[in-house]
Amino acid sequence: MSRSLALILGVGAVDGIGGALCLRAAAAGHHVIAAGRTAEKLDHLVAAVEAAGGSAEGHVVDLADSDRIGDLFAAVDGRDGRLDFTAYNAGNSFRHTTADMPAAFFEEAWRICCLGGFIAGQAAANRMATTGGGTLVFTGATASIKARPPFIAFAAAKAALRAAAAGLAREYGPKGVHVGHVIIDGGVEGAIRRKRLPKDQDSAGENELLSPAAIAEAYWQLHLQHPSAWSFEIDLRPFNEVF
Repeated sequence: MSRSLALILGVGAVDGIGGALCLRAAAAGHHVIAAGRTAEKLDHLVAAVEAAGGSAEGHVVDLADSDRIGDLFAAVDGRDGRLDFTAYNAGNSFRHTTADMPAAFFEEAWRICCLGGFIAGQAAANRMATTGGGTLVFTGATASIKARPPFIAFAAAKAALRAAAAGLAREYGPKGVHVGHVIIDGGVEGAIRRKRLPKDQDSAGENELLSPAAIAEAYWQLHLQHPSAWSFEIDLRPFNEVF
C-alpha cells in the first residue's frame, strides 16, 4: 500500500510550529518532507522525528525562490507515496519602521509570506486534486486581518496570503482539496520567542503562550474534518489573549 506524504514548508527549530507539525504528521504515520532555510535545524528535526519512530527527510529551500519550490515538488513527485497533507508555514514577523522602509524589504516580505505560499499552494493543490484529495493549510497571523506599525509589510503580505488561500479554497474544495487558513493570534512558545523576547518567555504563566504542539494538533484536527463540515479559517490564541 502506498504511504501518505506530508509536506511542511517553513520548518525551523524542532520546538517551533513547523517542527511540531512534522512530529504530528509523522505520529499519524505520514512520511514527512520538511523544507526550511537551515540544514542544521532540518537535521535536528529529522533526528527528532526518527527518534519518535517516524520517517522524515529535510530539504534546504529558499521559499522566496520559485525555482527552488519547483525543485522541492519534483522531489515530492519522486517519492513513493501520495501527498496527503501540506502546510505553508513560512514568514516570521517582518518588522520595520514605516518612514524609512525600503521597497526591497516590503517586497521580500511579500515574496516569502505570499508569493511562495501561492506557488507552493498551487503545486500542492494541483497534485492532490488529481490523486484523491488532501489538506492544504496556510499559517496566518494577527497581521492577516490587522495592520499596524511596525508590521505594515508583514500585514500586507499576510493579508494577501489569506486572500490567496481563500481563492484556492473556493476553487479546489469541489475537487476534494480541503484548504484552510489558521490565524495565530498571540505569542508562540519556542526558540524564536526565546531568542527575541527572553524575558517575556521566562515570565509567561502556564498556557499564556501558544504551545506549538497544541497548534499542530489544531491543524491536524482541521485535516481530519469530515467533508460535510469543513472549516476554511480558524483562529488560535491563549486563553488570556485580548482580541
